[in-house]
Amino acid sequence: MKIDRSLRAPGIRAQVLGLPVDCVTTGQAIERIEAMIDERVPRLVFTADASGLVLAQDDAEFRRIVERASLITPDSSGVVWALHRAGHPAQKRVSGVDLVGLLCERSADVGYRLYFLGGEPGVAETAAERLRLKYPGCNIVGARHGYFPSDSDEVVAHEVAESRPDILFVAMGMPRQEKFIARTQDIIKAPVAMGVGGSFDVFSGRTKRAPKIVQSLRLEWLWRLILNPKKFAKVKSLPRFVRLVLKSDR
Repeated sequence: MKIDRSLRAPGIRAQVLGLPVDCVTTGQAIERIEAMIDERVPRLVFTADASGLVLAQDDAEFRRIVERASLITPDSSGVVWALHRAGHPAQKRVSGVDLVGLLCERSADVGYRLYFLGGEPGVAETAAERLRLKYPGCNIVGARHGYFPSDSDEVVAHEVAESRPDILFVAMGMPRQEKFIARTQDIIKAPVAMGVGGSFDVFSGRTKRAPKIVQSLRLEWLWRLILNPKKFAKVKSLPRFVRLVLKSDR
């Protein structure tokens, strides 16, 4: 596993539950990702939500991957809340869904090669097609579902590598997506690889994103739970996250 640590995002790298999180704006995150593409060294971007940081407390491999990420954005109201408590009151959420959309827009402008990997069969392909329509010229060079066993990771990685992506979006859920990236980075060699969770479901139209007012109230997690009760396993980690943050303040 070789995830380069030398690049750091502009601004401050804070700590939440003993793990790094970069205090950046969405614009700064995009600038940093574009710098990574220019440098052509395979790197990981991690979009940190509360459940992911809780998972990393109990999964040593996943924790090492997070610690070595080149950019870690605060991708939930819980992580933003923790950063505010840690002395960063101006920090706002930098979501994976927003980054995917903005990078597709940039691809249409400058030709970045994007690959969509993950989701149920047909979802990544539909998301790719809808984004091509939204951003004419968006250069999505491949799309594939994520329903394959981990012992097929290298086979799939070689398939992805043939498309020579600049950015690899992986939507398999945490920690599977980050472990796939770390284990196959030397094969795919994408300058940027980012786990994006349920983003393909949103862009394919399969899942509706919460209305702006719900997002502003920091209740998007509740919206997702109402639409998909299977998300309960993820949501139930939130009380533990709060307890751990409060405990770390003492």
